[in-house]
Amino acid sequence: MTSPTTDPTAGSATGPAIRFGDLRGYLDALEALGDLRRVGRPVSADLEAAAITRLSCERQSPAPLFENVEGVAPGFRLLGAPAALSAAAGRPLARVALSVGLPAGTTAAELVDHLARARDVRPVPPRQVAREDAPCKQNVLLGDDATLDRFPVPRVHAFDGGAYANTWGIIVARTPDGRWTNWSIARIMLIDGTRMTGLVIPAQHIGMIWQEWVETGEPMPYALVQGGDPAIPFVGGIPLPPGVDEAGYIGALHGAPVDVVRCETVDLEVPAGAEIVVEGHLSVGRDAREGPFGEFAGYGSTETSMQPVYTVEAITHRDDPIWPLVAEGRPVDEFHTVTGVGQAAEVLAELRAAGLPVTTAWSPLRAASHWMVVTVPQDWRERLPGVGSAEFTHRIGKVLSESHSGRATAATFVLDDDVDPSDDTDLLWALATRIHPLDRSEAWYGFVHPLLNCYTPEERALQSGPIVFHDGLLPAPGEGRLPHSSFAQAYPEQMRRRVLDHWDD
Repeated sequence: MTSPTTDPTAGSATGPAIRFGDLRGYLDALEALGDLRRVGRPVSADLEAAAITRLSCERQSPAPLFENVEGVAPGFRLLGAPAALSAAAGRPLARVALSVGLPAGTTAAELVDHLARARDVRPVPPRQVAREDAPCKQNVLLGDDATLDRFPVPRVHAFDGGAYANTWGIIVARTPDGRWTNWSIARIMLIDGTRMTGLVIPAQHIGMIWQEWVETGEPMPYALVQGGDPAIPFVGGIPLPPGVDEAGYIGALHGAPVDVVRCETVDLEVPAGAEIVVEGHLSVGRDAREGPFGEFAGYGSTETSMQPVYTVEAITHRDDPIWPLVAEGRPVDEFHTVTGVGQAAEVLAELRAAGLPVTTAWSPLRAASHWMVVTVPQDWRERLPGVGSAEFTHRIGKVLSESHSGRATAATFVLDDDVDPSDDTDLLWALATRIHPLDRSEAWYGFVHPLLNCYTPEERALQSGPIVFHDGLLPAPGEGRLPHSSFAQAYPEQMRRRVLDHWDD
């Protein structure tokens, strides 16, 4: 495996500290943290690996690496929970932070700030490398050999429509005119060894690009990439604006280009350090039934839909390849740690771009990406003279109601930054004591995410409904604001120090 370039156990984030060229270096870093569990006993890809992965998420255990998968060639492996919450003591976001090049001890606010700031950094385009320098080309399968039957494609939930070939891989797609290359995550279900089908939602980037190919009458070339630099699936799962190339954004995060290599059969480039690459074309029609599948809200879907078909025309892979697995469901798993964190970073970037004083944004992980919290600095009244809390909340609502990320959550709570929104205890106390049960809120009607379970079936079908912004800001000092009765605020510093100095006594 490749080793990280710096110490993953370092404390706070002061900028990019670690860069992994592939998934294996990342696993080395997790193992150094005690956050990887090697499973050597025989395990089935049919539900068993996913069941272990799901329980590891719910118990916040080390990521399981299945090294003895039944029914496949020796050396073919599965990795569960690649970016779920970490088991490393005091570092719950270690897997997320390491994925984007930050130290394991990075805080939620530092993580979101880092991602938001990268939006304003000039993209670093990928660098094409020779075929012989690309580990993903160690094995090339063409013709009848290009079948997924030889790989441990996992079945994730007992009620799913089939085994799912993609839960943590990126789909590489390019517009017909070549202006935009998109790397994104969308679930893909196995039909048989040479065909797959998956969600192609019009509002998502893959749906936008697919529609352009439909209009040409030609199937869309694609590449499905499993593994590689952990930043690749992470960035593939966050909502960058349409037209932004994820490869350039990852280069900006790292301060160095991503190495890519040309595909065997389609005109696309893929990460050179990938574990497995599947190549082919996506049909112009919705020709196969996809689903159901367990969703990020924590409930199993009962619905299916007609979706396009992915043909498998070539497969390349590393020796002893690793297939990542996300057992999506009740929080906390990768949807919440990655999509939620990514949405928070986009919200923070958009509010800052609008000139609004904002400390941080956070999508509470256990709210299943249904909520967003925005905290603001104590001096916001001085920075916005003459503006009250209702008007400030309205301005936040106006910005976010017009953005894709802002409309991706059903409720946004605006709070003072004396609250850490990533601390569930802190947040629950603030929501219970500062959010009025009826008043001090404003609804904005329009697009809503069709997979948010809090909406009615009619709203989800129409993808239209309200998102609500709650004003939870405290009164100005001297105008009815109450003092905190916590250890940090209710006692003099000298007394706090004395108590802490003698705590072990």
